Amino acid sequence: MLLVTKIFHFEMAHAINGYQGACKNIHGHSYELHVTVSADNQEKGYIAVPGFIIDFKELKQLVKSSIIDVLDHKLLLSRAYLSQNPGIHSQENLVIWNAEPTAENLLLYIQAVICEKLPKHVNLGRLRLYETKDSYAEWINGLF
Repeated sequence: MLLVTKIFHFEMAHAINGYQGACKNIHGHSYELHVTVSADNQEKGYIAVPGFIIDFKELKQLVKSSIIDVLDHKLLLSRAYLSQNPGIHSQENLVIWNAEPTAENLLLYIQAVICEKLPKHVNLGRLRLYETKDSYAEWINGLF
């Protein structure tokens, strides 16, 4: 199976409601997102003209406009967190979610958005989101 991966970076702050450790407080991360795609029906031999599963520029534009521009330099908090900390509502970069903004939930969101935007002949194969240099969550397409 032939796979193509594009890597993205963004900065985001969050807090985890109901967590007893330090992550219950607002804090930020320098995220690294790996987006891996494959061809829908790859045949034997070379890929037909122009020879791409998807042009890296097209994948970059798709992910940047639908994910990176939405999350970069934002404060992502759940409604539950805000109900317990009402003074934060005034932040201009605040994005409110129904779920807790964990790496796992971020991946589920990213997966849904990217799958909706990809061309029909391209499948999302894998997502890897590094929250720190040595900690990541991963989503893998069950078809692999």
